[in-house]
Amino acid sequence: MSKDVLRWVYLLVLSLIWGSSYILIKKGLVGLSPIQVGSFRILMTTGILLVVGHRHLRSIRREQWKWLAFTGFVGTFFPSFLFAYSETEIDSSIAAVLNGLTPVFTLVISSVVFGQPLFRRQALGVVVGFLGTILLVVQELTLSTNDGRYALLAVVAALCYGINVTTLKNRLQGVSPMGIALGNFIFICFPALLLLASTEFPWANFYTQPKITHSLGFIFILSAVGTAFAKVLFNRLLAFSSAVFTISITYLIPIVAIFWGVLDGETFGWMQAGASLLILGGIYLVTEQKKAP
Repeated sequence: MSKDVLRWVYLLVLSLIWGSSYILIKKGLVGLSPIQVGSFRILMTTGILLVVGHRHLRSIRREQWKWLAFTGFVGTFFPSFLFAYSETEIDSSIAAVLNGLTPVFTLVISSVVFGQPLFRRQALGVVVGFLGTILLVVQELTLSTNDGRYALLAVVAALCYGINVTTLKNRLQGVSPMGIALGNFIFICFPALLLLASTEFPWANFYTQPKITHSLGFIFILSAVGTAFAKVLFNRLLAFSSAVFTISITYLIPIVAIFWGVLDGETFGWMQAGASLLILGGIYLVTEQKKAP
């Protein structure tokens, strides 16, 4: 299979997996607190990656470990808790749409920090994307019965993902996808363990409480498929594709997430749809490839 076809296959698979992650977080919050959801997700993923990928650590050079630590916290640790907290007040589909800002943040960071040229069309996309975000957040603040301020947590998580993508592309080229994923989780598993220990999780009898066991089951699926497998797949895609193409995955993630959200009884009105279209339009302008003369 050619690399051109393979990158589209990866993009579709990742869209389906990550688009389903938001409903899994929502189900995990039924029996667990946001800190427990984020902590269990990180610890379960670390265990899975250690079993299947420990050999890949040998090829990592000493100077690359600092970037693995940085991308571990920015690209996984903070977003895991930010999305968990945001979904205590906003619908999973809204969180997914706001995550669509990742390409916009990626472009801005690539341009400001790494000197990537910024075309006029892409600058327009940044403006359109942020306009859609403002409308969506304002709608959540004024019309939703939930606390719309929690939508800002999803925006911050998207910013973290943008920083992560540009750092991986510019500082960790040549490291295997599995090595990057496992290296990230080695740094963040201990802080996650400390946070989990600070909560009142009923270790003695949690298995007798259906809400907790069901939530742990959803978080395990999220950890194994939505985090461990998807992280390796994403890093592999990033290795032979551009950063902007890679995060264009955010076109499809909201569609999958909205589908699951509606099935679960979430409402997705016209104002939300209009704001979402503005965000997706901004992503299109940002990620559209400029044709060579």
